Amino acid sequence: MSSIIKPRVLKGFRDFLPENEIERKSVIKKLENIFENFGFVPIDTPALEYTEVLLGKGGGETDKQVYNFQDSGKRDVALRFDLTVPFARYISQHLDELYLPFKRYHIAKVWRGENTQRGRYREFTQCDFDIVGVDSPSSDFEIMLMMQSSLFKLGVNDVTIRFSHRGIFNRMLETLCLKDKTVEVLRVVDKLGKIGEVKVVELLEELTTTENALKILEFIKPGKNFRDTLDKMIFLSGGESDDTKRLEEIYSYIIDNKIEKSFILDPSITRGLDYYTGLVYETFLNELPEIGSVCSGGRYNNLASLYTKTELPGVGASIGLDRLLAGLEVLGKKSELKSLTQVLILVLDDKIIGHYHKIATELRKNGINVEVFPIKKKIQQQFKYADNKTIPYLIFCGEDEVASNTINLKDLNTKDNYEGISISKAIDIILE
Repeated sequence: MSSIIKPRVLKGFRDFLPENEIERKSVIKKLENIFENFGFVPIDTPALEYTEVLLGKGGGETDKQVYNFQDSGKRDVALRFDLTVPFARYISQHLDELYLPFKRYHIAKVWRGENTQRGRYREFTQCDFDIVGVDSPSSDFEIMLMMQSSLFKLGVNDVTIRFSHRGIFNRMLETLCLKDKTVEVLRVVDKLGKIGEVKVVELLEELTTTENALKILEFIKPGKNFRDTLDKMIFLSGGESDDTKRLEEIYSYIIDNKIEKSFILDPSITRGLDYYTGLVYETFLNELPEIGSVCSGGRYNNLASLYTKTELPGVGASIGLDRLLAGLEVLGKKSELKSLTQVLILVLDDKIIGHYHKIATELRKNGINVEVFPIKKKIQQQFKYADNKTIPYLIFCGEDEVASNTINLKDLNTKDNYEGISISKAIDIILE
């Protein structure tokens, strides 16, 4: 019997080869720059939490997807399924050490045992950004701005951010005497884009009357424009309220910033999770609507109430990195960067390897990523290594160059050769 274990990974989990991981890191770096540009600070939380902390009272759809188990200390623990719930625990526990409003971003892996499809895996990375400690139209709008700015930074300008307000939706359900079935109705409405109107009505009829099902369908249909849609929402929810005024104020900010082409008031956007209490958002790539929302979120003013009696209103959104990367690849928006190494120093003489490392150190001091080939091999083999890693520059140096304190530089993209130049000159050429 063979003692070799077959190498394999679990369904819904993946390895990342260097080219893919470089692309992921490049996107993450751009997102971090945007988040910090808006004044957000990074945090981190454990991948493993007490199951009670993650699931609270439990009983929802999320419970079925969570990876939970008993650890060696017989504690009931679970892998985090998103970054929002751990953040609620985090801010409740560290409230005395933080300042409000608190603006954080968190980019990390989460785990859900759900069905896999393109851009959707069981282990995936979320990029969250939240403002906690204030309930204002300005903070709601700032999250919307960050959603748009993040995608623009990645070269995706043709996007639509659809938004609505859960408070108005809930008020509409109250007029239909369906307040006690809010969670069930939300889950049905949240499937509209996947299953269509007919199936949504059928599922709603299982929860209420046909008349109510049709009224709900009428409510979630967008109108011709913002005003038309909002007027219908006001009428079907029983009149104007603070929630409808919040939408009007936010839309005035959108007009002020001349970005109305990217934003649509869409009352079918409800977000299936029941912790949302105010504005909710979903972002779609217009050239690739079938991939679904790549950035979603909303206001959750009661989430931290599971962990503290202090009121901690919050608003935030999450970018699904893996789904976004899948979309960028289809749209041809992937980064051109394939290698992190800018220069390979070839080994022509193993007696002067120390000198090669001295050159590399000098280049690194100037912010240039450098490799020294580890052993002396045929030049063709060292060239092939550079080609495989798409390294753009080569440095050649023999005993004569050591004596004259010079090097030879080759640009593999332009095929230009620079012979007998100083290290400082080589640095200038590479940095240019």
